[in-house]
Amino acid sequence: MNINLLIWRNLKKNLKNYYLYVFALAFSSSLYFAFVTLQYDPALDEASGTIKGAAAIRAASVLLIVIVAVFLLFANNLFIKRRGQEIGLFQLIGMTKGQIFRILTIENFLLYFGSLFIGIFLGFLCSRFVLMILFKLISMDELAELQFSTQALVQTLIVFAAIYLLIMANNLFFIHRQSILSLFKVKATTESTVKRVTIVEIIIGILGIAFILTGYYVSSRLFSGDFTSINELFIVMIFILGSVIVGTYLFFRGSITFLGNVIRKGKGGYLSITDVMSLSSIMFRMKSNALLLTVISTVSALAIGLLSLSYIQYYSAEKSAFERVQADFSTNSEKEANMLTEAFNDHNIAYTEETMEVLVTTFNMIDLIELTVDPELAEVDVKKMESTVVSDKFVEGLDVLPNEVFFAGWPAMYDSLMKVKHDSSIMMHTTAKEYKLDFIGLNDEPVIPFYFTNGGSPTAVVDDTLYKQLQNELNADLQLNLQDQGNHFYKINLQNTGDIEKANNLYETMDFAHNTWSLQLEFEGVKIFIGLTLFITGFLGLTFLITSGCIIYFKQMDEGEEEKNGYTILRKLGYTQNDLLKGICVKQFFTFGIPLVLSLSHSYFAVKSGWFLFGTEMMTPTIIVMVIYTVLYSIFGLLAILHYKKVIKDAL
Repeated sequence: MNINLLIWRNLKKNLKNYYLYVFALAFSSSLYFAFVTLQYDPALDEASGTIKGAAAIRAASVLLIVIVAVFLLFANNLFIKRRGQEIGLFQLIGMTKGQIFRILTIENFLLYFGSLFIGIFLGFLCSRFVLMILFKLISMDELAELQFSTQALVQTLIVFAAIYLLIMANNLFFIHRQSILSLFKVKATTESTVKRVTIVEIIIGILGIAFILTGYYVSSRLFSGDFTSINELFIVMIFILGSVIVGTYLFFRGSITFLGNVIRKGKGGYLSITDVMSLSSIMFRMKSNALLLTVISTVSALAIGLLSLSYIQYYSAEKSAFERVQADFSTNSEKEANMLTEAFNDHNIAYTEETMEVLVTTFNMIDLIELTVDPELAEVDVKKMESTVVSDKFVEGLDVLPNEVFFAGWPAMYDSLMKVKHDSSIMMHTTAKEYKLDFIGLNDEPVIPFYFTNGGSPTAVVDDTLYKQLQNELNADLQLNLQDQGNHFYKINLQNTGDIEKANNLYETMDFAHNTWSLQLEFEGVKIFIGLTLFITGFLGLTFLITSGCIIYFKQMDEGEEEKNGYTILRKLGYTQNDLLKGICVKQFFTFGIPLVLSLSHSYFAVKSGWFLFGTEMMTPTIIVMVIYTVLYSIFGLLAILHYKKVIKDAL
């Protein structure tokens, strides 16, 4: 038979096995091409302003290459093992390993590059949609045009050609290391067979759960005061990471078998067909895939965690911008405040103006707060803390007595660095005297811009009578340290929201030398930076979600084909398709659900330990990310059930 004819017949015969391989290739190449196209799109740099959008995407594309390469190598590995018997037959009829490798190389070349060009075409069609998503995230009113990038095409071809060479090297290694006998057994030995649960597995199972819980507990104590130096924190973070990863591996290696055995013992050995189809299979299948599932769970947790933190930033962007500016326009310069108001008057823009004087003094807070970390790490001296001071007449809804103090704009991160003792007092120092003030509460709503508070330290709100005394007593040098240009803060708010765009256009034409800010432009700047970060983490997270979902789905396809003879026997014994399908549904629920639950759990504790460094709200953004991830991930579970349904139907 002609070699070319043999290749053609093999392609037709194996097409039903290779359709998912084609999908994996087309999907990966389309995703990569669409992503890289952004790197060369001139609109991206224009939209990103001072943020080098193309540079950020170029860095992310490197990580995308790693994800895609690992995914394609794994997918190829599964399918080459599935053809083990076919390769063995070729050797039996006298073909050399070199000839077999040549056949596989030509077949793969046709499939690989055919799928690659299909993927590039789809990526080209999707690139405009991807760019529209990016512009939406960064609130850019730009037109996303469909553009074909020759540079992106060349880069994609080079990257996927390199991956193709890796795949061929892997196939060559597989063919040369297998004997004829092992090729006929390779498919049957890809998974562990059912064995009796040993004492060692029980110990491993208990250790796996213990390691994970230990990692969670230590992460919850990360900023509780138990670890008081940078070196200690670094060591503890490494411990948490190692404990969770090792615990995850041991969980898949032994904990599932251990828990399954406990359930089985609880049933007294009387297992229903649903139990046999699900519990018994899961107990021993997951053990053989422990390393793979550990990698999937860990990297999924990393993806969910980074995406959650990015979305926390994005979710808090508007509030963050307002905290920095405090009004539609604000400045600490009287001259520049007059420049703005004169321009608004000339263009008939109605506004209101408010002036607030800001003082700064030192507080002895030894009785109020208790540091939970090393003072050097927290960079706080509780006996001599500088803080801005404002009158309560500028804070709506707050009435402070002459002997009281209230702290506004208390950063969320302070909750992890110190404990506040309520019903206590503090000492306020001036050049003339000391004041003992009763602490009456705090909130996280700032009342003055960040540039007056060294990036977000709390502001003391005192009674207006006391504030007037402080104006005469506070050290003049201390006030100059607050701002070189003075200690007044000017708030300008527009009366009509329809004038915002007009006012900002005027603002951009002026030359400001001091801290003069526009709320809308600040918000847009924050959103561009955070939106680009969210887009990149979201794109990479989606890529890993789909690739990991496909990997587990491919494994389930393999298992389904392996277990087909068992389904035939069960059907002949009288069990219906629905009887078997119930067990399959339970099996898929746990097969996809266990790695997902572990990923969500790992990411939740990781996010919880440091979310306050990224924004003002944790639960809502995190839950949204986790729900979306769960829904998309569940699609692969449903596809696996549909595949098993077809296998069961064909079993008899």
